[in-house]
Amino acid sequence: MSSLNHEVTGAWLEHHPPGERLFLDLGDLELESGDVLPQVKIAYQTWGELNSDRSNAILINHALTGWSDVPAWWPQMVGPGLPFDTDKFFIICPNVIGGCQGSTGPSSIAPDGKRWGSRFPFLTVRDLVKAEIELSNKLGIERYLLAVGPSLGGMRSLEWAVAHPDRVLSICTIGSSAVATGDQIGVWSTEIHAIKADPNFLGGDYYDSNRGPIEGMGIARKIAHLSYRTEYEMDTRFGRDLQGDGSGRFAVTSYLDHQANKLAKRFDANTYISLETVMMTHDVGRDRGGVEAALAKVEASVVVVSIDTDRLFPPRLQEEIVHLTPKAAPLRQISSPFGHDGFLIEVDQVGEAVREALELALERA
Repeated sequence: MSSLNHEVTGAWLEHHPPGERLFLDLGDLELESGDVLPQVKIAYQTWGELNSDRSNAILINHALTGWSDVPAWWPQMVGPGLPFDTDKFFIICPNVIGGCQGSTGPSSIAPDGKRWGSRFPFLTVRDLVKAEIELSNKLGIERYLLAVGPSLGGMRSLEWAVAHPDRVLSICTIGSSAVATGDQIGVWSTEIHAIKADPNFLGGDYYDSNRGPIEGMGIARKIAHLSYRTEYEMDTRFGRDLQGDGSGRFAVTSYLDHQANKLAKRFDANTYISLETVMMTHDVGRDRGGVEAALAKVEASVVVVSIDTDRLFPPRLQEEIVHLTPKAAPLRQISSPFGHDGFLIEVDQVGEAVREALELALERA
């Protein structure tokens, strides 16, 4: 494949310890919209060793507020003997473009020396995957054994299988879908509205201000977190209990405040908007004859994972992928009281699905 560039491998592999955050310049990237995002930089992290013929690579696609440091958000998944076994495989996780953890995004400096802010272009899942393709080319990785990811990461893993059948042997999509639903768009657009309604949002150009849209993003995160968890958990864990600090707040309110404050310390509001818009426009069937036609052409082995209590990505959406994808394995359903966030918590069950997907890949290698 003539587009592959092997010059950054070799010495690069020898001089960087596992998990170190690395950066690579991709140049200009033409987007699905026709716009060009100039001077794109992508951050990524790796674990394990790439073998001599570069045939043992696994691509992990992180979720909405995830980033390239997989062990930090997906514990007990990467390491010797773990599902992503670093004794056998080379694992790579890039931070998406549009992100705020080292890759080019709204908070990055544009070519004119100012932050992109409101000028940052509209992105789609296909644009995020295109950047991952360019990164893979730069690293000389012609084909992945497995592309795997939850939620937004699952959308990207599926896009890899649909758009780049020669670049991946197997995929594992977890708590995700082939197309965004009306309910999801309703939730995500409400979260975006909350951020934009914050008077400190300033149309997206708040970087030189003393305070950004912290309140708006906090509200968005609270809405999101309720969609990630379950009614059962919220009631059995908190019920109507008060916090007990004399504030009169319900304990569940304090918990949601904590989640909002945690995100505000590490995430950018414009990135939140950009990536939720990416998810809202997700449709593997766009300009491909529809979802059924697109999935019918998938050549990779496909393992689809659902979470039985997921109210944001209900199991019917994963059942649809299995039903419409000829080479899909039977649906793997995780049992969890934690809803969509079950992919973060039920690591034993998720790990079994990852191992299944890897076995299918190795059978085809």
